Amino acid sequence: MNLELGFMISSSCRFSVCVLGKEFNDARTLSRLPFAEEKILKSFSVMALEDFPLIKTGDDVARLIVDVAIQNGLRLEDDDVVVVAQKVFSKAEGRIVNLEGVVPSDRAEKLAKVVGKSAKLIELVLKETRRVVKASRETLLVEDKRGIVCINAGIDKSNVEGRDNFALLPESPDESAEVCRKRIRELTGQNVAVVISDTYSRPFRRAQVNFAIGFAGIRPFRDYRGKEDLFGQALKVKNIAVVDEVAASAELLMGQGKEARPVVIVRGLADAQGKCDTCGAKMLYMPREEDLFKNAL
Repeated sequence: MNLELGFMISSSCRFSVCVLGKEFNDARTLSRLPFAEEKILKSFSVMALEDFPLIKTGDDVARLIVDVAIQNGLRLEDDDVVVVAQKVFSKAEGRIVNLEGVVPSDRAEKLAKVVGKSAKLIELVLKETRRVVKASRETLLVEDKRGIVCINAGIDKSNVEGRDNFALLPESPDESAEVCRKRIRELTGQNVAVVISDTYSRPFRRAQVNFAIGFAGIRPFRDYRGKEDLFGQALKVKNIAVVDEVAASAELLMGQGKEARPVVIVRGLADAQGKCDTCGAKMLYMPREEDLFKNAL
């Protein structure tokens, strides 16, 4: 007999077992089921906060996260990972710029003709840029002043109110994440991690994926190098970017349009994530000498 097995929390906060839509709380009933001795499957939870308000300059992001979580019937716990869309911090930190006041330089004017975009927008990008990686029609790929390699220095218009208003990345995403993390601990007593995410393209792959551009309280990697696989073979290159995988999982609920769910709580990854009080996004940036794609651009 094939049974569909799932786990849920009942109204009395006990774990219950569901089989084909039926709920069993009676221990005697459970003991007669064929799966009574089976192990609980590994799992983690990803929960989006609904009805998150529009952010204004000066808002206390951590306070909003805690308050909206409670309104959603959720209290933050130790080891939770709070993933926050970049624009929440950009707006709270006043990183919104109107193009009307931007005066393009000669360099911006020349690049604008190559890229086919507004010279004012290009000037805004250059002010956030350490190095132009590639300029071609419709694409300006740069290394920004934080060390992130991305299109247009991460500047964009989506979900930003006002004609000709554009959002810049937070000045220091790691610092923003750390301030938010400490404030959440002050408000709740809980030791959470905070990840600031943004959406980027990937070499040789279509479409975009959410990545971590800043974080605090979480170890970014799960390093398998030197460990053995199922057959005793030593792993040589497996070093998993856990913090990026967490950011990508959060995007499945955040969305990119009208969803208005910029904050997601990831719970149940304590064994995978690891705590770190000194880790930051610079650990993710690859030196040019190690970059497999450096000669492809």
